[in-house]
Amino acid sequence: MKKKIAIIGSGFSSLSAASYLAKENFEVHVFEKNSTLGGRARQLKKNGFTFDMGPSWYWMPDVFESFYNDFGKTTSDLYELERLDPGYQVVFGKNESIPIGDSLEKIYAVFEKEETGSRKKLERFMSSAKENYDIAIKDLVHRPGISPLELVTPVTIRKINYFLSNIKKDVQKEFKSPKLRQILQFPVLFLGAKPSNTPSFYNFMNWADFGLGTWHPKNGMYSIVEGMVSIAESLGVKFHTDAIVEKIQVDDQGKAQGIEVNGEFISADVVLSGADYHHTETLLDQNYRAYSEAYWDKKVFAPSSLLFYVGLDKKVEQVFHHNLFFDVDFDLHAQAIYDTPKWPEDPLFYANFPSVSDPSMAPDGKEACFLLIPIAPGIEDTPELRSRYFDLVMARLEKLTGQELTKHIEFTESFCVNDFVEDYNSYKGNAYGLANTLLQTAFMRPKLISKKVTGLFFTGQLTVPGPGVPPALISGKLVAELIAK
Repeated sequence: MKKKIAIIGSGFSSLSAASYLAKENFEVHVFEKNSTLGGRARQLKKNGFTFDMGPSWYWMPDVFESFYNDFGKTTSDLYELERLDPGYQVVFGKNESIPIGDSLEKIYAVFEKEETGSRKKLERFMSSAKENYDIAIKDLVHRPGISPLELVTPVTIRKINYFLSNIKKDVQKEFKSPKLRQILQFPVLFLGAKPSNTPSFYNFMNWADFGLGTWHPKNGMYSIVEGMVSIAESLGVKFHTDAIVEKIQVDDQGKAQGIEVNGEFISADVVLSGADYHHTETLLDQNYRAYSEAYWDKKVFAPSSLLFYVGLDKKVEQVFHHNLFFDVDFDLHAQAIYDTPKWPEDPLFYANFPSVSDPSMAPDGKEACFLLIPIAPGIEDTPELRSRYFDLVMARLEKLTGQELTKHIEFTESFCVNDFVEDYNSYKGNAYGLANTLLQTAFMRPKLISKKVTGLFFTGQLTVPGPGVPPALISGKLVAELIAK
């Protein structure tokens, strides 16, 4: 008899684990509370517009390729991928922006133009970032976070200084231009912490950005979900949507017996949760929870987000696919997220216009616009606050791009803290998981294996390796290997 595995949630880490486990000849069932698969990577389709509701940046194409190769596929078998040029632009004011091109040569040139002598500095910086990327992606992220000794290798011992300094200090030491400093510190925001709290080793994110580039899968990020589901189904994985998991059943010996779904008991030899870690533990009786409420409350969480999906009845000028609006104080906004959690007075924001490079995302002559403001998790979320910040961001967008947009809005949908809690059971409504600070790296993150329940495992952004889509694919592989053992 095949051993049966019940997986809670269908995000990227769950989809990854499901395929690896099915390949190892387990009977795999995935239970998703929402009506579509993919977890946070859902799509909103309305009036001919298509929006990726969750992840919208495609970085680290090598990690995706490696995953598909494990199942005898390549990326091009599953979807069409285009490298964006520019990958994104950073807007610092009206008629004041820096594009990040699709080659290191273009990026070196734009740095040198902004600050004389910075080309050579960036070349050195990128050499270090590439070296750290190779160490991280080929080795460290593939360790299951069980022991501190996993981090101790001949290579990491030589690089100990990279764990003792931080990104902000390194960047400020080399570059004088505030604009270049902000551009180089931007990628670590994907890791969910302030640059001053992120170890220097994580400069490998700059290689992921400048070296490997920003890509777009045709028809949006949901193409990845569809590709991964097709691999899983070809291996025999069974998917169950609108399936709300209400309890994880544990026997008197402390072994997982299965799950209760929509009031029905489903037996399983192993239970794996790719859902929010804190929420999953609330599905257990108190004595089987490995982490207390006090533990979670002390953790540094990555931001939540206020998101808007806007259908515009005209094409937008002066924008690219990805646009970062850094025309206000970077540090003040970061303080409002991490130091004294509150709504930022002058928020930085991100604007995504996918239809600029992928016409399938909007009707002819129209533009799909996705806006994101990073905010502290757990703060107040009301319709009035959403409305106020929408007006604020749209006014800035109009001013900085020199065109009228508000009169051209066909519709607006929003998504914020309360929705992250409601739709994803997300702890405090966080959007990206647990921040990668030094004290929340590797073995210091919540474990893939339950400390108290035999046969219960975890995967996803609150455990190793951390937040982001590529790390989620790796997390699924790591936990599948532990289960197979």
